[in-house]
Amino acid sequence: MIDLRSDTVTKPTFEMREAALEAEVGDDVYEEDPAVNELEEYAAARLGKEAALFVPTGTMGNQIAALTHCRPGQEVILEVDSHIFYYEGAGISALAGVQPRTIHGTRGVMDPEAVRDAIREDDIHLPETGLICLENTHNRAGGAVVPLKNMQEIYQIARENEIPVHLDGARLFNASVASGVDVKDYAAQADTVQFCLSKGLGAPVGSIITGTASFIKKARKWRKRLGGGMRQAGIIAAPGLVALKTMVGSLRDDHDNAQLLDSGLRGVEGLSIENKVETNIVLVNTKEAGFTAKEFVGKLKEAGILAISYGPYTVRLTTHHDVDREDIEEVNYRISGIVG
Repeated sequence: MIDLRSDTVTKPTFEMREAALEAEVGDDVYEEDPAVNELEEYAAARLGKEAALFVPTGTMGNQIAALTHCRPGQEVILEVDSHIFYYEGAGISALAGVQPRTIHGTRGVMDPEAVRDAIREDDIHLPETGLICLENTHNRAGGAVVPLKNMQEIYQIARENEIPVHLDGARLFNASVASGVDVKDYAAQADTVQFCLSKGLGAPVGSIITGTASFIKKARKWRKRLGGGMRQAGIIAAPGLVALKTMVGSLRDDHDNAQLLDSGLRGVEGLSIENKVETNIVLVNTKEAGFTAKEFVGKLKEAGILAISYGPYTVRLTTHHDVDREDIEEVNYRISGIVG
């Protein structure tokens, strides 16, 4: 079975497994786990931030950011298809007590002037704008890279209005590899950044939040409140450090394989590619082929390919470390047989 559902299905490498076995551990709630501390210090330096916090998931990282930045009753500006708004169970409202204010972007990219216009005036009738959230790469836009210039413009508007910016950078290293922009340059356009170790980087579990030392101190308490205080977490932090140090370069292969998938499927009558493939996600429209997305996903499974539906007629295919060029060539061949 060739699994293209997500880059979250990657298996840890031998080096990651070995690191877990040999990790020196301690109680992380007491900040005494050497492997966790090393990971946090390395991650902070890698993104050019003062401090970092290891958390179990990217969703928890984003929720902690909202909880730490905001007060209940405030409003958060974010793109209408952003992961925080679309896929996190209304967490920012349920947990942080904040209201989302969505902006329709173009391929996940918000117009800076639309962001400026969405910032609330000082009026007793209106919620205060407490946070602006960005996402790079943008998941529902097909792994689109948000341009550095766009982030710079939005961050400048935020600073002028004394509003913090949080970057959901779950696949930030994909953006960096695709664009050639250093992750530090992206991270500099946000006060806090969350990125995942367990997607394209291939670690078994975990994400990182980075920011100022004072922010991370507050975030650590929110992690504890949410049940994310971990004990001998070096067992999972050590593979994360290996992933961060060794797996970034392999993202280029994932992107190349996505391009191969893109070019192969463009030649299949009835299928069309909805996104500009920049990183490791390909969105396939199945309407002209006479299948709904769910029907097509079922056909793919019968052919030994796993994918996910992403809309009525949209199927998402995601390349990752555990599929190679030969696998993608086989996927293209099998799909041409399904539609043909």
